[in-house]
Amino acid sequence: MAEPGVVFLMYHELELPGRALCHAEPGYVRYVLRASNFREQMKLLKSKGWRGTSVGAVVDEFSKNTVAITFDDGCESDLLAAAPVLREFGFGATFFITSGWLGRPGFLSASQLRELAALGFEIGSHSMTHAHLTDLDDAALHREVSGSKLELEQILGLPIEHFSCPGGSYNARVAQIAREAGYRTVCTSQVRANTSRTDTLALGRIAVMRHNSATEFWSICQAHGLWRAKLSAQFRDAVRNTIGNSAYDRLRKTMVRISSNDSST
Repeated sequence: MAEPGVVFLMYHELELPGRALCHAEPGYVRYVLRASNFREQMKLLKSKGWRGTSVGAVVDEFSKNTVAITFDDGCESDLLAAAPVLREFGFGATFFITSGWLGRPGFLSASQLRELAALGFEIGSHSMTHAHLTDLDDAALHREVSGSKLELEQILGLPIEHFSCPGGSYNARVAQIAREAGYRTVCTSQVRANTSRTDTLALGRIAVMRHNSATEFWSICQAHGLWRAKLSAQFRDAVRNTIGNSAYDRLRKTMVRISSNDSST
């Protein structure tokens, strides 16, 4: 029997009624789910008899009917919205924190991060400043990868063993420095399900988007139809590699803005 492939879900900020988002640009908002929609997704998983858990739990034991639930950035909604829903359904998760953003408006404070960890959730690093890691020299890359680990460990008094790459910026050099820093895993934005044969320093994840329907979400969890997302990611990476990260970011913002304006007319 083939080993089950486990999908690692990638979430970001959750939107709460009457609460401003950390950022308002369309390219950011498309990654933001309403908190009510997130709850419906977790309810769906529970109704199907599936388990949602952390990165560490999955790499310790890959099992069927399981997804890893991850959140990037360290938004305050991790504690205010995601954690209560996860606890309601008995799910675990890994929260990847951009350590340099702690205490900024809309993001977790150090005390809130400690509260999140005390609830039993796994905490990982999402770098120091959310930089494009592949653009950095070795010294700067060490600060982003190793420095964030040390900062979070000092705040929590716990080992930080898991890392996720900001903006999907990943290569072998990032993996090597993460290994040297003592991380057990590195999560990327490569579109695929993971098995025990997957390199734990190159784990794939799939972003859950604002526009995803319940049917689309369930297909993602089962790793069905991922070829479309893979093609999109391959095209994105090809463009990024050709024009560079900064130029790609500008182009993407322009295209998303145009698309948003077209849809509102």
